Amino acid sequence: MLKRLLELDRDWSYALRVAEKPGLVRNLARFFAHSGDSWFWGMGMLALWGLADVFWKRWAVYELWWISVLAALVMALKFIIKRRRPEGEWGAIYRNTDPHSFPSGHAARAFLIAVLATFLGPGWLAALLWIWAPLVAIARVAMGVHYLSDIIAGAAVGIAVALAGYPISLAIFGWISQVMMPFWGFGLW
Repeated sequence: MLKRLLELDRDWSYALRVAEKPGLVRNLARFFAHSGDSWFWGMGMLALWGLADVFWKRWAVYELWWISVLAALVMALKFIIKRRRPEGEWGAIYRNTDPHSFPSGHAARAFLIAVLATFLGPGWLAALLWIWAPLVAIARVAMGVHYLSDIIAGAAVGIAVALAGYPISLAIFGWISQVMMPFWGFGLW
């Protein structure tokens, strides 16, 4: 039964693949596949925290903290499960630095970001991120660095971490901000 499910997963994943097909769809898939990169979001959140007003500083701190926690969890899961990525040429950086595919870190990160944006606001940004998150996930399959089951599991992990973590972070970041204000001369936000 498991063997048959893995075969279906492989076949459906390869049916969605566009990595070897030049054109607009491949270019869009490549764009969305990279738009979920952790370095991009990490640098973006640091810049946002450094340049923005209090609302966006808070937004950046929550997102960056949970992106970091999630990255550690996903890497642990990948090294426990050790599922090899699909064969392919595209995504050499991912294949070399992280040869394991399950669960998808990009899908996990994209859905975590969308869920946290739902809590943090603004509503228009949350709506855009809920459109973006599945595009990132499916682009990872389209570009041949993940299977469908990888992105489904990744999305579930990202959503679960955001739902469980957000209430905890309210208390943690409120406390840190109050305790550290005398030392920093300012709070986190």
